[in-house]
Amino acid sequence: MNVKRFFIKITQTNRYILKIQCVLLLLILTLPCQGKSVVKWDGDTLTIDNDVVRRTVVFSGNSVSTTELALGSDPGFIGSGADEFYFELNEKGVAGSGPWQLVKQESVQDENMGQGAAVTIRGLENELENLEVTITYLLYPGLPVIRKNIAFLNRGKDDIKIESLDVEYFKLRRGDTHSWIMTNYARQRRLGPYVGNWNDPAVIVHDIRGRKGIVLGNEAPGVIKRTSAYVDGSSATIGLTHTGQDYAFRKWLKPGEEWKSPWVFIALYSDTDDPFSVMNGPVNDFVRKHMGIRLAKKQEKPVFVYNTWNPFRTNVNEELVKELARAAAACGVEEFIIDDGWQTNRGDWEIDTQKFPNGLKPVFDYIRSLGMKPGLWISLTTADTISRVYQQHPEWFVQDKNGDPENLHGAYTQEYVTGCFATGWYDHIKKILLDLIREHGLAYFKLDLTIVTSAYIYDREVSGCYAKDHPLHRDRNESFLVIYRRCMDLFDDLHKTAPELFIDCTFETWGTLQLVDYALVKHAEGDWLVNVEQPVPLGSSRIRNLAWWRSPAMPAASLVIGNLTLDDPGSELSFKSLAGTLPIMLGDPRKLSEEKQSRLKQWADWLRDMQKKHDYMMYRQDLPGFGEPLENQWDGWMRINTDTKSGGLVGVFRQGGIENSRIVTIPGLLPDAVYSVKKGPGGDEILESTGRALVEKGLPVQLNEKYDGILFEVTLE
Repeated sequence: MNVKRFFIKITQTNRYILKIQCVLLLLILTLPCQGKSVVKWDGDTLTIDNDVVRRTVVFSGNSVSTTELALGSDPGFIGSGADEFYFELNEKGVAGSGPWQLVKQESVQDENMGQGAAVTIRGLENELENLEVTITYLLYPGLPVIRKNIAFLNRGKDDIKIESLDVEYFKLRRGDTHSWIMTNYARQRRLGPYVGNWNDPAVIVHDIRGRKGIVLGNEAPGVIKRTSAYVDGSSATIGLTHTGQDYAFRKWLKPGEEWKSPWVFIALYSDTDDPFSVMNGPVNDFVRKHMGIRLAKKQEKPVFVYNTWNPFRTNVNEELVKELARAAAACGVEEFIIDDGWQTNRGDWEIDTQKFPNGLKPVFDYIRSLGMKPGLWISLTTADTISRVYQQHPEWFVQDKNGDPENLHGAYTQEYVTGCFATGWYDHIKKILLDLIREHGLAYFKLDLTIVTSAYIYDREVSGCYAKDHPLHRDRNESFLVIYRRCMDLFDDLHKTAPELFIDCTFETWGTLQLVDYALVKHAEGDWLVNVEQPVPLGSSRIRNLAWWRSPAMPAASLVIGNLTLDDPGSELSFKSLAGTLPIMLGDPRKLSEEKQSRLKQWADWLRDMQKKHDYMMYRQDLPGFGEPLENQWDGWMRINTDTKSGGLVGVFRQGGIENSRIVTIPGLLPDAVYSVKKGPGGDEILESTGRALVEKGLPVQLNEKYDGILFEVTLE
């Protein structure tokens, strides 16, 4: 017996002990322990420290500034002389340089294990005398992450205007000559200076020579987020859009009114030449465990969803839906979504009884009888001009610069208008959605079409609401954030009634092409990112490319990517590609043979079992040695449970690459434990190996077809 077989044989005799150890580890990891986070005051100096990351903030000479960001014993992450924040107050620039007076400080915590401090300061001169600012800093157990927001209180007698808000503002230690700025979901390298946009929920500034860097995380919603680096040669900022930009942020504060900014965060890392590693590791952990995303609150996550949109569009009816439902159930689908076409008009959202003569209830009851959960498409703000709600309440709708009702989704189409969430429209659509949930027991809502700005209109002036008499905003610039926040409030209200409801908020709703961000995933489970209708292999490759691009900045299971079809001859490769995100498929399942339906059901059952064993949908990592999915390449991903170390899924794909085999390495496992690697969906074992060997020696993978993919389960024995 050789040494390797001897080691594995001995380890096999201890598998029972290892399993007990893993269960104990899981229990320890899930205990509600806050972890160590120390808040210390020394005169005018605040220090927050969780034994991983440390921040020192000094209040001196009527100014406030962060003087140190340290990771362990390394304090070399920022330079000196930075303003702590910046904003415009009634069109005049204000920064941490003051003049400010320290009013109070207190220790604080949030519901997601965050601990830290809130510091209140008050202005000393002119208009600042009427403004009180509270800065909150939070740390999280074992993570190099610092979260921050700012609250404003108007203590004066007149209204004030806040614009151009940078919640975070500090100097970078290194210049831009030897620094990468990782933009566009932290995936694309570029050299500074850089002003980011809606595609930058996370930006990395990577010091190439120092082998370390800082993640700039922005939790602002949609098109009003702004993150910058090296604009002046040395500074980094995180916050909201400035005056002069498209979709410029504004907030009016009445006397006595308080307003809180969106959260931002920074994450520090060191000792690596790979800036992606911080996204796969600490940032991924922070988002999953401590940001408060909806997916983390949902007990049962669907692993296979069907939607009627492609190819049927609005041509749906009771008989067709029942036929599709029978075929979809045979394919192993868990949730069945009826898309557009069930209603008489947009706005009133009444059921079209010509298509559904018995209403939707018997249709949804039939879907449930087949073992699936029902879902429905609806537009959040679009209404027909012939609708009863528009005829009775034209004041509820978005206005253009001339004061006329506007269709933000497509200004060229006059038959529709867009409701404004800052009016009674909010209660109108909320009632409709809640009634549909209560009457039909819906498990899934696909919520669609423009609320703030369109993905298809390039005139930036056609965005927001210009009305000056709507209750919650006084001008267009203020309407942007108000509408986004009201939309998020609506999602929260729906979840209060139906905690397990899966809300799929489309990119069209959020504002631009393929847009998803932290604000959305904190209030909705998913984001319909794009409509891909090309067949395999192009369509499946586009799916994997988009998933790679948006993750690991975004939770993979929140990426709802349509419109690949079940009746595509290559649908099995599509399904395997979609397993890296949320598998949702469309098409006509009636066209599939019983054999193919059975094969897809086998895949769906296998994924469902993997989810029960590993909760893999809460995880996704880059596969070492495999980069962006492109033509003539190999690509892949991992969905390993890095908390329990129980294992998970690995997907490997050949997209026309010249080689027919590759070595795959799998980190994130227990080094000395034995894992079984099994091919999906049959469960045939490929090999047994220790976690260490899977990193150091890897797994050989062979794909003889130029366009193919394979999924593995890695499971603790």
